[in-house]
Amino acid sequence: MKLLFLACLSPKTGNCTTAERIRAHIESAGHTCELRDAADFKSSAEVASLIEQKPPFEGAIAIHLFKGGRLLLDTQVPFGVVFGGTDINEDVKVEQKRAVMEQVLLKARFAVAFTDKLKAEAEVFLLSQSSKIYVQPQGVSGEDVEDLHVFLLVCGLRRVKDPLYLLEAFSEWHTENPLVVLIIIGPKIDPVFTEEVEAISKRSAGVYLAQERSQEELHAAMRRSAALVNSSVSEGMSAAILEAMDLEVPVVARDIPGNTAVVQHEVTGLLYSSPQEFVRVSQRLLVDGELRERVVANGKRYVEEHHSLDHEREAYQRLVDTLH
Repeated sequence: MKLLFLACLSPKTGNCTTAERIRAHIESAGHTCELRDAADFKSSAEVASLIEQKPPFEGAIAIHLFKGGRLLLDTQVPFGVVFGGTDINEDVKVEQKRAVMEQVLLKARFAVAFTDKLKAEAEVFLLSQSSKIYVQPQGVSGEDVEDLHVFLLVCGLRRVKDPLYLLEAFSEWHTENPLVVLIIIGPKIDPVFTEEVEAISKRSAGVYLAQERSQEELHAAMRRSAALVNSSVSEGMSAAILEAMDLEVPVVARDIPGNTAVVQHEVTGLLYSSPQEFVRVSQRLLVDGELRERVVANGKRYVEEHHSLDHEREAYQRLVDTLH
């Protein structure tokens, strides 16, 4: 069977990675699957014309109900759609987009959601037949793992550290890009709150709770991470942030007084004021190499100049001397 596969193919994005993987699955079954960038087409008429070329395509697939799916509305061949994440989470809020996506879903032979939650959201916001939507979590190969972007949230499990603050937004991002994961790591300080964190983490896609580690193991994990994350409601001065800067790891911190005393936005790290802003600045950090290099270099310099272990030792020795 000859299939046309439409997806947003911006390099190194989740959609691109997912599309390449799905195409490989289809072709391994003996089909021909031509992957094309949805951005290359201005209308569904263009896609219909492409499908009818000789030899014609016999079916089609699209990732993202609006960006890809709307381009298949004029085609006469059977097609299926894969939810992209932002279509169900964001585009449904725009009435004109929602109307188009409902048409796509009604005409599609099948639809794929990566999570039960995404399927449930589609059933709430879009006219659809539940039996048409299949839940299929994304697969990750060993090669994909090498490309994982690990965001490390280091904190004791207590409410003031607010480790649950980013979970919903991060899970939505992970649904769009399975190569980003959030690992929460730290001691279980508040037993009741720890149970809540454990329960919510288990049902949050792309979020993992890790056991407390020694400082040496923690620093090794930091060095391998894409960024050190802070989501606290309040901070005196986060030792984890300073350690990450010293280890030349980017810091993405919540915009609160204790953090802004150390992190200057886009200079020594990145600040955010909402979960959605966290996702935006983190996405930028992954693609903007110049920004990453700048905050890492400035963070290291800041720690050396203002948080020297030698200076701290000398200061405490001087203070103790005044007690004589």
